[in-house]
Amino acid sequence: MEGSNTSTINYNAEQFFGWADYLVFVGMLVISAIIGIYYACFGAKQNTTSEFLMAGRNMGTFPVAMSLIASFMSAITLLGTPAEVYQYGTMYWLIVLAFFLVMPATNYLYMPIFYELHVTSAYEYLELRFSKLVRCLGSATFTVQMTLYMAVVVYAPALALSQVTGIHVYVSVTAIFVVCVFYTVVGGMKAVMWTDTVQVIIMFISMAVVVFKGDIDKGGSAAVWAINQETDRVEFGDFDTSPAKRHSVWSLIIGGYFTWVTIYGVNQSQVQRYLTATTMKQARNAVWINLVGLVALISLCCYGGMVIFARYSECDLLTAGFIAKPDQLFPRFVMDTLGNVPGVPGLFVAGIFSGALSTVSSGLNSLAAICLEDFVRPFCGREMDDARATSISKFIALGFGALCFGLVFVAAQLGNVLEAALSIFGILGGPLLGVFTLGMFFPWANSIGAAAGLLSSLLLMLWIGVGTQVAKAQGFIKVPRKPVSFEGCPFNSTMANFTSSTTTEFPTIGFDTTTSMPLGNEMDKPLDLYNLSYMWYSACGCMTVIVVGLIVSAFTGPQNPRKLNPGLVCNTGNTIYWFLPKKAKEFLRFHVGDEYVPEIKPKSDIKLGEINVAFSSSNPDDLQTISNVRMQT
Repeated sequence: MEGSNTSTINYNAEQFFGWADYLVFVGMLVISAIIGIYYACFGAKQNTTSEFLMAGRNMGTFPVAMSLIASFMSAITLLGTPAEVYQYGTMYWLIVLAFFLVMPATNYLYMPIFYELHVTSAYEYLELRFSKLVRCLGSATFTVQMTLYMAVVVYAPALALSQVTGIHVYVSVTAIFVVCVFYTVVGGMKAVMWTDTVQVIIMFISMAVVVFKGDIDKGGSAAVWAINQETDRVEFGDFDTSPAKRHSVWSLIIGGYFTWVTIYGVNQSQVQRYLTATTMKQARNAVWINLVGLVALISLCCYGGMVIFARYSECDLLTAGFIAKPDQLFPRFVMDTLGNVPGVPGLFVAGIFSGALSTVSSGLNSLAAICLEDFVRPFCGREMDDARATSISKFIALGFGALCFGLVFVAAQLGNVLEAALSIFGILGGPLLGVFTLGMFFPWANSIGAAAGLLSSLLLMLWIGVGTQVAKAQGFIKVPRKPVSFEGCPFNSTMANFTSSTTTEFPTIGFDTTTSMPLGNEMDKPLDLYNLSYMWYSACGCMTVIVVGLIVSAFTGPQNPRKLNPGLVCNTGNTIYWFLPKKAKEFLRFHVGDEYVPEIKPKSDIKLGEINVAFSSSNPDDLQTISNVRMQT
């Protein structure tokens, strides 16, 4: 192919990580630690749960926006997305269209309810709307989800560092957890959010430098685009309606909406972040800024995948066996293109580590909030003093850090980190989205229906998820890759077994669990359900909760909307159907709260930031929050 420069590929990338690279990389870790120390020693000093978990609820728009980006745009995105485009083409790029649906839904459907309730744990809502049992089920599900996700997130950058430096993977994992747990426990939420801000900047800079250098080396974007078109990698118009289609317009936009609204709408890590903003207007602005950053970073990563393929279009490193897993493509590309420039490989690794640190620190802080508010306080005494609660929160964060460290050994057995991460959110996040959606948009649902729907959905999605992984391991599920070539590989002897055309799909060498093997007996074939695209997992989980929840509620005695607290239900007449006539909008309110009688608490029982139900009305906009309670002496 014209413009190819595979002859300059370096196959001994480890030798290029020098003192300047270590200096840049260590500098990023030191900055993160210093931010933690600063917030531990100055200001509020993280002595209260409000400061440690919620940053005093006085964060500005910019750090909230940057933290929202950093929390789930991690090493999974930086390594997994380019590998996805390299192997399967540009269809995944369409996921950015789903973001334009997710952010408005977050801002106007889910955020207002959480913000007005002034909660610390998003799962407090489930107890207010349904019961303590549903709250505990939701919190436990989130805990499992985040611990698994963080293990995958940490393994990815450790793999990248081992590729370019030769440092053992588990030495890197240890470094990530030590630094991350330190500044999370010492500096609290403020340290987490400000380090997120620094780390997002490092991520963007490192990705931009590498991708633009690779683009220039190949002769510009036109040449990169042309090389990818030759192998049909440029693809945006697959309208296949089959739910088994891995990536299509429908699965990426509709399925992608459910996948990402699970994260931005109801995930504790994200909810906790935008609740730290001083006002709801600031929180909404942060989500809009986050949208811009999200689209930019995903687009940069997708184009990076195209650049990497253009670089290796005549010598596929996966087929040749020069790398073991697809997620090692980007690190090797960095060393081939910029390995001789002191400090640049270090900047890249710092960017990858920044993505991991930001996600893990966010996860640890959110898990500390969940466990304290949903398990420790309810079962160990609501009246514990704030100093003790803060200390317990720090120990919880430390404990989850140790747990996730152990789970990294499980993550090492996974193949495609991007698909693995999104599958975790679909299998466990979809049911969580469903139970929140059931409560906020279906005022007839009761607590029995919510619990039955959540448990049914979890069982179904775990069945699908585990069954799919078993079917993949047995070789029954095939994910076709785009064609590659190894004509330009310098070590032709390693290609002796590959005598077929260089433009056909390459054989499996064991670097990914999603490739195919010879099928066994027809009777052994798995259920067609296991062919469901992972992009539909969240939608399937969410819809199962809603359908089962409403059916069970109908049989066990539905909730009377008139007696329901209006602050717990989204007024669809004013939000989703705002364009309809007044009478139609009033009908779609379903008379929620018309007969609601609030429980009047004694003044001494009202705590800082708690909804004063004595001021509740049938209009959610009338809910008033006690933002400052000062003791008069």
